[in-house]
Amino acid sequence: MLYAAFCMTVTLTIYALYALGEERRSRLKRRLSHVKGSAGSAGAGAESGLEGRAATAGGGASGGAVEGGPRGSGEAHGARQSGGNTLEDGEGEERGTLAARFMRSSWRKLRRSFSRRLQERQEARIELRLLQAGRPFQMTPVDYRLLQLTLLAGLPVLVGLYGLVLGMGIGGILLMGVVGLLLALLLPGYYLTLKTRVRSKQALRELPDVLDLLTVSLEAGLGFDAALSKLISKKEGVLAGEFRRCLEEIRLGKTRREALTGVKERLVLDELRVLIGSILQAEKLGIGMVQVLRVQSQEVRERRKQRAEEEAMKAPIKMLFPLVLFIFPSLFIVLLGPAVIQFIETFSNTP
Repeated sequence: MLYAAFCMTVTLTIYALYALGEERRSRLKRRLSHVKGSAGSAGAGAESGLEGRAATAGGGASGGAVEGGPRGSGEAHGARQSGGNTLEDGEGEERGTLAARFMRSSWRKLRRSFSRRLQERQEARIELRLLQAGRPFQMTPVDYRLLQLTLLAGLPVLVGLYGLVLGMGIGGILLMGVVGLLLALLLPGYYLTLKTRVRSKQALRELPDVLDLLTVSLEAGLGFDAALSKLISKKEGVLAGEFRRCLEEIRLGKTRREALTGVKERLVLDELRVLIGSILQAEKLGIGMVQVLRVQSQEVRERRKQRAEEEAMKAPIKMLFPLVLFIFPSLFIVLLGPAVIQFIETFSNTP
């Protein structure tokens, strides 16, 4: 399978180079014909001007014609030079832009054909994972799947070639290929999981301040949408970006429940899910939003304090392993080392 993929890649590369060469030659021929036509029209204009001056000047026409001849040839030569410069500039521009245009068009065709094959359920699942990770590198589901397939096709080959360079046998090269295949399977998902965790931790740190700002805005008499607008204008970060998207979706016609549910799905955070569930329940039952947010703010700060205490209680257990493995052996060597050396010397000197 890898051999077939390699042969297909080489064939497509040769065909692309051939197509680029043919297109460049055709453009060069068209430009040459255009330059020749412009130079011929300039020469014809010079000759007609000479004949007209000869007819009006009478006896002095020959001298005028003699002077006009070199001028006309100079104009034609200048036209040829300008045409040649234009041709060289156009050829340089084509060299720079033709390859880029070919690569862009090929990438668009590849994405379009691959997006047709991607199932809607799978595309929605990948889209949700990308949104939870903050959409790294502005990737779409099609880009993510193409990246996965590229890693599956290229990484085992590269790792196998590395094993070949190291001088491994057939078994070692196959083992390296299997390791590369496993890495290609696990790396994209692990990267998205890592980005999701980092984003969730950042949102958890921002949550108490966001709740305080929303509570103060609502107590000042603003509505919920106006409070979100105030939050967006005053804060930056993960939660501010998510609420900005939520507000835009509300303005585009989504209901508040749908927009807030989308925020809850895009951020993997239990505290935020509880908060949004309480907001939706308060809106449904007609309870005051300020009271709900105040209670949620107190709960979030209490949980934050409990997490800090939990981390402080875990610290001695985490310090135990470095102490046993690294600190205590060093202390034993420093304290008992001289005594052991003296003990060995004493017993070795005795007859």
